[in-house]
Amino acid sequence: MAHDKQSRTRIQAGRPYPLGATVDSFGTNFAVFSAHAEKIEICLFDPSGRREIARHVLPECTDEVWHGYLPEVRPGQLYGYRAYGPYQPEHGHRFNPHKLLLDPYARLIHGQVKWSDALYGYRVGATRGDLSFDRRDSAQYMPKGVVTDNGFHWGHDQSPDISWDQTVFYEAHVRGLSMNIDSIPQHERGTFAALADPYVIDHLLKIGVTSLELLPVHAILQDRRLVEKNLRNYWGYNTLSYFAPEPSYLSDGSLNEMKRAIRQLHLAGIEVILDVVYNHTCEESEMGPTLSFRGLDNASYYRLLPDNPRHSINDTGCGNTVNMSHPRVIQMVMDSLRYWVQEYHVDGFRFDLGVTLGREPNGFDPGCGFFDALRQDPVLSRVKLISEPWDIGPGGYQIGNHPAGFAEWNGRFRDDARRFWKGDADMRGSIAARLLGSADLFAHHRRRPWASVNFITAHDGFTLNDLVSYNEKHNEANGEDNRDGANDNESWNWGAEGPTDDQGIQYTREKLRRSMLMTLFFSNGTPMLLGGDEFGRTQHGNNNAYCQDDPLSWMDWSLAESDPGKSLVDFTQRCIAARRARPTLHASRFYTGDLEILPGLYDTSWFDEYGQPMTEESWRYAEGRLLTLRRVARIEAKRHNESEVTASLFLLNALWEDREFVLPEPVLQWKVLIDAAQKDGEPPLHVIENNRIVVSAHSAVLLVADHVVV
Repeated sequence: MAHDKQSRTRIQAGRPYPLGATVDSFGTNFAVFSAHAEKIEICLFDPSGRREIARHVLPECTDEVWHGYLPEVRPGQLYGYRAYGPYQPEHGHRFNPHKLLLDPYARLIHGQVKWSDALYGYRVGATRGDLSFDRRDSAQYMPKGVVTDNGFHWGHDQSPDISWDQTVFYEAHVRGLSMNIDSIPQHERGTFAALADPYVIDHLLKIGVTSLELLPVHAILQDRRLVEKNLRNYWGYNTLSYFAPEPSYLSDGSLNEMKRAIRQLHLAGIEVILDVVYNHTCEESEMGPTLSFRGLDNASYYRLLPDNPRHSINDTGCGNTVNMSHPRVIQMVMDSLRYWVQEYHVDGFRFDLGVTLGREPNGFDPGCGFFDALRQDPVLSRVKLISEPWDIGPGGYQIGNHPAGFAEWNGRFRDDARRFWKGDADMRGSIAARLLGSADLFAHHRRRPWASVNFITAHDGFTLNDLVSYNEKHNEANGEDNRDGANDNESWNWGAEGPTDDQGIQYTREKLRRSMLMTLFFSNGTPMLLGGDEFGRTQHGNNNAYCQDDPLSWMDWSLAESDPGKSLVDFTQRCIAARRARPTLHASRFYTGDLEILPGLYDTSWFDEYGQPMTEESWRYAEGRLLTLRRVARIEAKRHNESEVTASLFLLNALWEDREFVLPEPVLQWKVLIDAAQKDGEPPLHVIENNRIVVSAHSAVLLVADHVVV
């Protein structure tokens, strides 16, 4: 350390707000929270990050925020903290000034963690375990924060502000989306620069999705366990910093690259949604490394066992749980969210393990402090907020129980749709509820159908292709002897495990993929499409590819250029276009079946295959696998105060054989819009004759009628 540098630059008191490193024309203000520290030092490093060039004690502490101002410190300066205080794990305190700590508010990160036992606050392998104390300096193994200037000219950028009832999410990974796109320069593949490429944007526009939902883009830690097995934390649910983008996603190392990508997506009318992980951090359990939060104030940032604070509460399954009952922790998360909205123009967030964020000491509380703060915030209450409504803690499945203003991933939709199309018994009532926006879960507190984010596949689990191609998971590549990942996938291979040349099996799988896409897009609620499902992406039966940063996880765009891929892309586009055009398929309110649109035509009605209204007995018939849903809506004309009535009829056949459906009365001028069994370039497989139509096995048909009169 260069003491002469420290003596020449005198640190000033500075300000306790804002937190983080804030640069002005003359220097930089540093502010960091710690309720239990006794002293905090700011350490400055040379541009390589290898040599510490100055160290200063932060001279002031106001309201538990330590702060100081350093003149002449400019953007680009590398820095970190050291925190002094009690090392008393049995009381929840793990201060160790030998460990360099990353600023929780760092906007940009230089370097990466280089795994060493010196990163741990205790001596790894010591008899006393985490009660021991390690005096090795960790600085050479730690990434450093970078002082940044957030200047960027956004021009006239505006959020596309897609209404919820027209929203269609497309879930993808920044890296996996573009690694196999040959037209993108090699050094830009897998980065934000590639997201702005015309190839990517044109594809999203072609299929008609409105909102790109990205797996975590916050800076992450590569788990030591995975690194030692030559694997990587590909999904990114292992956050190191809540304010800095993952450095490997920046081809030029500039924050502006991400901003340019978002601006280009906005110009195309596409929203950007970030998957965010505020439920846990990368520091793992009490036996994990000391990288940031743990070293700054373990007892404040994390939930600890009340009767034994040496140990972390693990409601997340990742070793620790962020303490969202602490006001300074809530502040950090709120500051982070606002930062991404205001500085990056992000349009919304999907909260990983959202139940954890709603936990108070006595369990999940829809009226918790964080949810209250979020819903009243003038910035954040206006963007899309989506929760994953479960964690592994007590009472961890809370679907439908989040406060108004949230949408929620609907795992019930996923499971019921899979079971219905697999042919399980006693599923008609369940699939009916899902088709109408899961009113049984969400029709309370004036919530709307959009609160149900419907999906059949997501990053976690089988792809759509694999869902109909594998009975069992095949996760051997993960190095855990196929023990990881879910065993219950509600999948079926239809006669062969994996790829097959059997044309009969291929056709059955094709119909089922299309039928499930129709179920997804023609259900009320907000659909989410897993990126690549529209052209048959496969992970070869791996349902937990979190550690596979390789072609197994990357989207194979050659499939999109194949004949089957082109066919499925076209089918997906037609489904989304039909959804957008027809109010019965994107309802902004819950259908109740009580609203009579025209004499004898209600907003929603259910029928059996004989065209007869469903009765209690028919709903209870366990072997029923045929169902007809009629939805009717009035379209208000923009001029002359006129209106017209439109109707849709959704026919579902989950049997192993073709079946004839009698269409319900009154007889309307129905036409076949989409048939899951119809092959490309061929006329409709089935036509309406005498108010009847045949629906193929494992298939669905959408009929529509416009200008309805009775």
